[in-house]
Amino acid sequence: MPELSSIAWILLAVAAVTVGVSKTAVPGANTISIAIFAAVLPAKESTGALLILLIVADVFAVLMYRRSANWAALLRLAPAVVVGLLLGVGFLYLANDLWVKRTIGIILLAVIAITLLRRRMQSTVSDAAPHRVAAATYGTLGGFTTTVANAGGPVMSMYFLAARFSVKEFLGTAAWFFALVNLAKLPFSISLGLVTPTGLLLDLVLVPLVVVGALGGRWLASRLNQQVFERLVIGFTIAGALYLLLSP
Repeated sequence: MPELSSIAWILLAVAAVTVGVSKTAVPGANTISIAIFAAVLPAKESTGALLILLIVADVFAVLMYRRSANWAALLRLAPAVVVGLLLGVGFLYLANDLWVKRTIGIILLAVIAITLLRRRMQSTVSDAAPHRVAAATYGTLGGFTTTVANAGGPVMSMYFLAARFSVKEFLGTAAWFFALVNLAKLPFSISLGLVTPTGLLLDLVLVPLVVVGALGGRWLASRLNQQVFERLVIGFTIAGALYLLLSP
């Protein structure tokens, strides 16, 4: 078990609860967890430890929203996500931590700007050609960012918002998407040395708090209206992007 201060343990506990809430109520809130883990633990170890907690939360999200997924959207995204995942693995071999954070921060801000502009112009991704382009773009970016920093949530949140999914359809599609992608990432993370025995021991302590967050998120999601939900998603996405850009 890593030797951490009391404040560090409190922050990790908050991050673990947030992981659960982000999976079952407010996608994008997970950027808080990314920031806390990166601040408390070494960079590589933080990524691997957080991935295990995300997979635990994925189980609860899938069980809660398994009937609400848009499988047509998931199938459209699949080829691009695989490409993004492989690009992310290659990038991790070449780039240092600072380059990783800056690159993802720039991508997130660009995605937010494009999504908000599309909505302002009253365009959607419902017609065939733009839908394929959007799926290829967001899918590749989502696969890339989730591989290098577990930060694919904000990217895919922007895609699902652009598709104008309802709250439950959004959460169901996101639940299946990240459950499948995170499991696909796990072998690569192990081979890259991101998942460590120390990180796994830490996860054992934090898993109960992830469960608490997931169950609390279910309660919260049933009380959020569409407008509040979308504002929370966009707000957390912007906060996460700025953190990645400005943190040392």
